[in-house]
Amino acid sequence: MKKPILTASEAIDLIKDDSMIIFEGFIGIGHAEELTATIEKKFLEVGHPKNLSIMFCAGQGDAKDKGLNHLAHDGLIKRAIGGHYNLVPKIGKMAVENRIEAYNFPQGVLSHLVRDIASGGPGVVTRIGTSTYCDPRVAGGKMNDLTKEDLVELVNLRGKEHLLYHSFPIDVALIRGTTADEDGNITMEKEILILETLSACQAARNSGGIVIAQVERIAKSGTLKPKDVIIPGMLVDAIVVASDPEYQWQLFNEAYNPAYIGEIKVPNLKLPPIDLNERKVIARRCFMEIGEAKVVNLGIGVPEGVANVAEEENVLDQFVLTVESGSHGGVPVGGLKFGVSINPECIMRHSDQFDFLDGGGVDVTVLGMAELDKRGNVNVSKFGTRLAGCGGFIDISQGSKKVVFCGAFTAKGLELAVGDGQLKIIQEGEICKIVEAVQHTTYSGDYAIKERRDVIYVTERAVFKLDEEGLLLIEIAPGIDLEKDILALMNFKPIISKNLKLMDSRIFYPDLMNL
Repeated sequence: MKKPILTASEAIDLIKDDSMIIFEGFIGIGHAEELTATIEKKFLEVGHPKNLSIMFCAGQGDAKDKGLNHLAHDGLIKRAIGGHYNLVPKIGKMAVENRIEAYNFPQGVLSHLVRDIASGGPGVVTRIGTSTYCDPRVAGGKMNDLTKEDLVELVNLRGKEHLLYHSFPIDVALIRGTTADEDGNITMEKEILILETLSACQAARNSGGIVIAQVERIAKSGTLKPKDVIIPGMLVDAIVVASDPEYQWQLFNEAYNPAYIGEIKVPNLKLPPIDLNERKVIARRCFMEIGEAKVVNLGIGVPEGVANVAEEENVLDQFVLTVESGSHGGVPVGGLKFGVSINPECIMRHSDQFDFLDGGGVDVTVLGMAELDKRGNVNVSKFGTRLAGCGGFIDISQGSKKVVFCGAFTAKGLELAVGDGQLKIIQEGEICKIVEAVQHTTYSGDYAIKERRDVIYVTERAVFKLDEEGLLLIEIAPGIDLEKDILALMNFKPIISKNLKLMDSRIFYPDLMNL
């Protein structure tokens, strides 16, 4: 049965006020930008659709105006249930100002929740989020005082604590594909990621809702290969052919790169070396924690430098790098292209990737830290009036066999000199990132102790280890004064190892470490 091919405006007219909409995408990958922009346009013109609830597993935006930032208007949305808000600051601002109800749940949990909604289940039962702000004994994932409904509950199964994240109906799924045939069958050959697109469509259909698909082109019925079809036509209610090629770019900032989807392999792919600065010092020390690991996950930001160091040391081929988006192998890309790998070996569905991550498939993960406290808790999700969100951080950190958190010791104005095997502080940062108690618990040190996790915290001048008694200082950088450059900046005294060592001096020379 042929499906209607509509303009974006006609398609958005199908959305009723007060609907729950799931948006598919990962930063700028796979997001139906024309459909989202048209929701904004229609609301500003005619006041509809309004009072929408939105769900998004991964953050979808450019930290400015694209993606879900289009929806940041009073009256347009009333509730947001999202995995990451950092790239949708306009919605994050609405949340911290109590202008909308807002929840922040782990990205993998949300991906699995879509699958459970599709199957008619009561929700996701998981240990992910236990003892963090997602735990109902803490905040239940609620981001402000306006948010009252409990969507998470504590359950005890087979003698262990778990969290149940509640299911809810999906009224509309807005998705993006590459080719749709006249019957609505959709392929994703140019899309970098598969995400949980099929589950989102099934969830909407099985909730009595609708699916609207934005695509690049239309093909004749029966011409698509069955194994290439990701979304069967029976799930699709309307098709919108993008009116501008930019709406179908692979990324918000790049039109198309065949090396992202395995269409070609880039020969002699090399990552550039990092200048010898605090970022490289941290990346080198984190790299030393990989050891014999075979599967490694790197977070966004400072952790990305570990791949550059491994390339420089000519050992990048000795382990597989995996990204929460579903990519395995190849070389991950950062910034607004995070989630992409060049020359990937495999691209999994989002939910399948988190099955792998949650189950302990990663040997070592290296993740950033914005705040660290004396109990080993880490905060990357909320700071005063800024809502960043956890993304896949909680899933990855609680699932990995070994966790290495990293970041600069101080922020705002830090200047260093690195060389000759030593580290010197030229100007100290104004803010010490190691505090007595974090503002938001994105990672629980007490939970890690209970689960017997191996946890290391790396800065440019000090390395800590999680101990049953709290934060244990095990290494300091050559050239650093323990009292002046470390202890005097902290508002609590860490446990100091009886075997306190100097960090490997090779870290602080411009030459290769030859590990």
